[in-house]
Amino acid sequence: MAAVTGIRRLTPGIIGRLRLAAQGLLGPGFQSVPQAVRGMTAMQAQDLQAVLWAVGQRVPGSRTADVRGALDRAEIVRSWPMRGTLHVLAPEDLKWMLAITSERLIQGLARRHRELEITDTDVDAAAGSALRLVSAGAASRAELFEAFERAGQSTAGQRGIHLLGVLCQRGLLVQGPLSGNQQLVVAFGDWITESRILDRQDGIAEWLLRYFRSHGPATERDFAWWAGIPLTETRAALARVSDQLAELEFEGTSYWLSPETAALLDDGVPGQRTVLALPGFDEFLLGYADRSLVLPPEHADKIVPGGNGVFKKTIAAGGGVIGTWVGPPGGRGAGVVPEPFDAVNGLRPAAQKSFGLQAAKYRRFLGA
Repeated sequence: MAAVTGIRRLTPGIIGRLRLAAQGLLGPGFQSVPQAVRGMTAMQAQDLQAVLWAVGQRVPGSRTADVRGALDRAEIVRSWPMRGTLHVLAPEDLKWMLAITSERLIQGLARRHRELEITDTDVDAAAGSALRLVSAGAASRAELFEAFERAGQSTAGQRGIHLLGVLCQRGLLVQGPLSGNQQLVVAFGDWITESRILDRQDGIAEWLLRYFRSHGPATERDFAWWAGIPLTETRAALARVSDQLAELEFEGTSYWLSPETAALLDDGVPGQRTVLALPGFDEFLLGYADRSLVLPPEHADKIVPGGNGVFKKTIAAGGGVIGTWVGPPGGRGAGVVPEPFDAVNGLRPAAQKSFGLQAAKYRRFLGA
């Protein structure tokens, strides 16, 4: 598709609001939990409570039980498809995505595995013990680690979680139903009975197309980082599907998005006054290599204090991140409190009212 023309002035705020729209955070959203997860391609999910709310924000009227139920029924799945980080995604997509990423992921962990004294023989021993265990049904992580120990595989010092991760990346195990706030481990083939098969080139092309449709406007470098795909392969895939996308140029950089999202530019992009209470690790912020368009660099340390990798909950307004918020202890009660970057002036009255509506939505989602 040709570049979008006729834009009076493209700004970071407009790009941010286009991203919110593409992600189902503006407009009607998605109709169901599985539709939201498929529509988003994949959603970062190392924090279970955070991803439950991330999905809930995109499915109007949903509750925590709806997202948990989708995990319990294998309508969505939580695993390590890319970047060595947990994501939720459609179950039929996991196998072909792993076929593209797992070898590079495992190679990237080689040094850490040498430090942990994990060899191919150790992985094979862990696999045998794990598959015998889950052949009788779902197992807890503690039960899985006990099986590793019985097979002579120490689980101390992160060794257990690395063995589990490799077995999931090899498509032998996957996280299954929830038990409280933990997920049980199951055999991949028992839990995911239907998988799509795509070769590498077709898979990367589809992955890239779906990313730009769900996260655009975004750059080829954003996708390469997000999916862990080499930039050369990213560019080859973009050449195959660019005719199905719209292109925007901002400050000398090309941004790609769906034609449907680009069409919002015709009548003015909505959401200028929309305030959202987003979870930590939400794709609106985490889904891009360059986050500076929506998060002023001078405030980055307020989202990830000390650079510890733990992202705080964020307030998005007008297409950008304007602060953080804290929820009540245990996730219930009335204590949903905004912490805007402008601590002196706080939120304007209209924004404060909108945030109050978001807090009420959050409490309903939790069933509080």
